[in-house]
Amino acid sequence: MERVISKDGIPIAYERRGEGPPLVLIHGAAADHTRWTPILPELEEHFTVYAVDRRGRGQSGDLEPYTIEREYEDVVAVVDSIPAPVNLLGHSYGAICSLEASLKTSHLRKLILYEPPIPTDVKRHYPPDAVERMNSYLRVGEREKALLIFLQEIAEIPQNEINMLRSLPSWSSRVAAAHTITREETSVRSYLLNPQRFSYSKTPTLLLLGGESPSFYRAAIEILKKSIPISRMVMMPGQRHAAMDTAPELFLSEVIGFLTEKND
Repeated sequence: MERVISKDGIPIAYERRGEGPPLVLIHGAAADHTRWTPILPELEEHFTVYAVDRRGRGQSGDLEPYTIEREYEDVVAVVDSIPAPVNLLGHSYGAICSLEASLKTSHLRKLILYEPPIPTDVKRHYPPDAVERMNSYLRVGEREKALLIFLQEIAEIPQNEINMLRSLPSWSSRVAAAHTITREETSVRSYLLNPQRFSYSKTPTLLLLGGESPSFYRAAIEILKKSIPISRMVMMPGQRHAAMDTAPELFLSEVIGFLTEKND
């Protein structure tokens, strides 16, 4: 693992593999850089991949009190440390971090956002005590039970996909990162998207959406489509919030196709 120092002095770790134009990967909640492992071999054939551990997990540092704005700075620190113009792919919470980081660097070539959980008029209907119950489990060391509440009740991932995630080598890193979920969920609830801030963006952007994903993800993607001038939305049929796991060939086709097309 290599490291870059973020604006507040925290080391942010990443694994660098492959050859070609740089591609930075920013994972979502309850994960670390290993969540990309199943699709890395294909990506490495086309790109130099920088798979980041977001702060608070893996080999990256952390600092309290937590604020989501520090995560934007972390992404910028990695992007700006790379000599060539960078492709940036963010998933879920990592997509919010990548979206905001895109306004803080002039070093991006292309941007991919996969279902950022941006609050919209479409409400997320999960139990009001979900976060409280997660914290209760975390206080007694029951990390996996806390993680399952997040996946089942907040992210609305169906049981068959959870079973698949549990079978992957990255499951242990998800459990290890469970303590970071509640602070991120609190940050999501207070995140406010001002569409006009992105109206001057010149970064070509791909917005990925699962065809079977909950409506709040679709609403967020549609707002971004209207807000980012050079953007397009692609719906992945039959998929939800983890197409890189459930339909890796489809996911890779969309990502690699977008990043390698000669339109810039």
